[in-house]
Amino acid sequence: MAVAFVFPGQGSQSVGMGNALAANFAPARRVFDEVDDALGAKLSALIFEGPIETLTLTENAQPALMAVSLATMRVLEAEAGLDLKRDAQFVAGHSLGEYSALAAAGSFTIADAARLLRIRGRAMQKAVPVGVGAMAALIGLEIDVARAVAAEAGQGQVCQAGNDNGAGQVVVSGDKAAVERAVEIAKTKGAKRAMLLTVSAPFHCSLMQPAADAMAQALAGVTVKPPVVPVVANVTAAPLSAPADIVAALIAQVTGTVRWRESVAFMAGAGVTQFYEVGAGKVLSGLIKRIAEGASAIAINNPDDVAAFKARRSF
Repeated sequence: MAVAFVFPGQGSQSVGMGNALAANFAPARRVFDEVDDALGAKLSALIFEGPIETLTLTENAQPALMAVSLATMRVLEAEAGLDLKRDAQFVAGHSLGEYSALAAAGSFTIADAARLLRIRGRAMQKAVPVGVGAMAALIGLEIDVARAVAAEAGQGQVCQAGNDNGAGQVVVSGDKAAVERAVEIAKTKGAKRAMLLTVSAPFHCSLMQPAADAMAQALAGVTVKPPVVPVVANVTAAPLSAPADIVAALIAQVTGTVRWRESVAFMAGAGVTQFYEVGAGKVLSGLIKRIAEGASAIAINNPDDVAAFKARRSF
């Protein structure tokens, strides 16, 4: 049985995530301490106690979600003997989750991942003034139709597919007026639902170019090692192992489409039948079950999940 570990992206955050792991396992506590030290701030207190409005700020949510994912990984390693190099065929993450995947696979230190994600979050928020951009979910349209909708809605403005999440879920991103036009056009093209999302910026579109430039500069100052298992990158939906390729993909990811549907399909096509979602929530598990028919997807984010993983692991 081939196995992949996947890591959630923004939107999966909740106050208290990871708290039970930190309370019960020293390796989890060490990860939160390491992230706090790297950022020079008590992000762990915000994660455990809130308020949710502050946790949801992009500059906080991104390193926070990585911290919870890596705390969970360290507990799996300590309690269940997980060894990614031995036990996994691939890792992958949704948007910021790609940084979590790379940290889990040893390409980044946890401290570097935390600092990069704080820079990424701030740069993405700063790239477009609040209210200028928007994102919308188009439900019930496949990617080709959604791209056609975005192109028709553009009318000289930016509107592009930001996330191809699979199962007929595509998110478009760009200038607010263009995205609003896309919502109305999608309704005439057979979308079951089309609605604006409550987001602080239009992620994964060309309006994010200033943030991509900031990440190019930040990544140039960080040591990136080959991952112990290949990382299936968002922008290529294919496995990467060379540090230069990983860096290029992370820069391109800021303005490019998150090709989650294709990434999961690639892993399933390569023989993966068991996916473990490591960290907050279970959004990816639900998507994976609808993309990869017959595959199992299990979320791990609390002590009971760790115990179940330890009891059932057969790889």
